[in-house]
Parts: sequence; C-alpha cells; structure tokens
Amino acid sequence: MNTVDAPLSRGPHRSWRLAVASVVVVAAAWVIVGHRHTVDAGADRLAVADRDWLLVAGAAAVSTWVCAAITQQGAVTERLPAGRLVMVQFAACAANHVLPAGVGASAVNLRFLTRCGLTTARSATALAVKAAAGGLVRFALAIVLLLAMPGTPRLSPAVPRDALALSIAGCAVVAILAVTLIRPLRHRAGRTLRRVLTDVRAVHGSPSRACALWGGAVGFALLHATVLIAVVRALEVTVPAGHILLAYLLASGAAVLLPTPGGLGSLDAALVLTLTAAGAPGATALSAVFGYRMLTAWLPLLPGLLALALLARRSVL
Repeated sequence: MNTVDAPLSRGPHRSWRLAVASVVVVAAAWVIVGHRHTVDAGADRLAVADRDWLLVAGAAAVSTWVCAAITQQGAVTERLPAGRLVMVQFAACAANHVLPAGVGASAVNLRFLTRCGLTTARSATALAVKAAAGGLVRFALAIVLLLAMPGTPRLSPAVPRDALALSIAGCAVVAILAVTLIRPLRHRAGRTLRRVLTDVRAVHGSPSRACALWGGAVGFALLHATVLIAVVRALEVTVPAGHILLAYLLASGAAVLLPTPGGLGSLDAALVLTLTAAGAPGATALSAVFGYRMLTAWLPLLPGLLALALLARRSVL
C-alpha cells in the first residue's frame, strides 16, 4: 500500500519544494544585482591581493560547512548520514542568505532532521541546542580575548554611542518581555523545557556527542574569523590576528540584534566598525568585509541553491 501511495503523495510535495527553490534562486539574483556596484569596487581591490592568503581564506570558508555539520551531529544522539549532513549545511548556508535571521538555515535543517526520523519537537530542540552552543562559544571566546590581550583596542569614537545605547536598550527590552511573559507561559513552557533538558542531558551523556557539539561550535567561529584574518592579510594590513578575531566575535554578536538575511548590512557595518577600531584603515576594512562576504556568501550562493534544489528533488529535504 505504501509503495503505491508514495509516488502519488510525493508528486505535489516535490512540485512545492521545487517552486520554493525557484523563488529562492530569483531572490538571490535580485540581491546580487542590487549590490553590483559594491561588488565591482571590492573586486577591483581584491584583484591585486595576495593569492596565497586568499586561498587560505577560501579553504577556511569551505571548512565552516564541515564544522556546522559536526555541530549539528553533536546536537542529537542519533547518527546522521555524514555526506548528506555536510551537503545540507552547504544548502542551508545559501538559504540563510536570502531569508531573514537564520530562518532559511533553520528550515532546511529542521526538514532534514525530520526526514532522518526525528520528531519535529526534537528537531527544533536540536537546532536550539546548536544555536545556543554557537552563541555561548562566541561570548566565551570574546571574554577570554578581552582578558588575555591587554592591548585590545577599546570602544572609541569609531563606534557610535547611539549604536551601543541601542544594543543595551534592546537587551533591556528582551529582559523585560521575558519577565512579563514568563508567568502566563510558565505552565506551557514547563513541559517544553523538561523535554529540552532531557535531550540536552542525553547529548552530554555521550562524550563523543558533547565534543562534536562544542568542538564544532568553536571550530565554526574560529574558521569564520580565519576567513576574515586571511583576507586582511591578503590586503597587506598588519592588524594583529587576535584583534581581528575579537572584531569578528563582537560584530557577529552585534549583528544578531538586526535580523537581516545572513546578517546582510548589519554584520557588514559591524565588521567595518570593529575592524576600524582594531586599527585597519577604513577603505581596507570595507574591502576586507567585501572579500569575507564573497567567500562566505556570494560565491557559494548559486552552488548552494542548486544543492538545495537537488536535495529537495531527491527528497532529502
């Protein structure tokens, strides 16, 4: 019975998935065309950059997808197919750059995990655990760097006070809303929280899963910073690597406050500000951010969307 019904049920779903993939491709093309002048200016500056350092940056960018797959595997106790998991992270990265605030990556990973046999609730928990691990790792690394490097540049006029005030105000609003809503949602959230804690304990009960979760999260953050460091070195700017790493960690944390696709605009502005505060010339900071974006977003975008369509066609998603 299942063998007879499967093709019939799969047809409409496959058409729907292909339609969504087509819409995503069109949206990506629209974003690239809208930023063609910035693309041309940054490309001219990178055209004379050091090729060896750009190759290092490219290798680090590719490795981020492997680290994302390792982190996702560490967030669940079940064994996931490794090859498909890496391919899904590649496709999720592309989807994340055309949909707001990580919605694309979350949707792709959620679909993949449910296809692997996890319930929707457990899949959502795995995504939350992965996101929490990434956020905690970035925060911890930033604190360690701030304490370990006495020469770290401090906030200066290069960082607008209004932006800092807005960030603090945003955190305060979130805290107030959490306190206000926690009582009426307590009974409903209690069951969900217990389920989440059960899954978290199960993951950390396995040393291999815990190492994959936290090690992958650390590797993901450091590799993204490595891309930025290598691009800065390719432009022959002598800003200390530790300062660039700290600039990336602070910028990526600040970009979360503005939910744009892949941090487009928010992450770019934050990176330029923090790189400038770290000692990079303004024009070079712009070029470095453009190079970082080219390697982590624009160049992999079309292949990633093609991979997304292929995974949907093969019913992996």
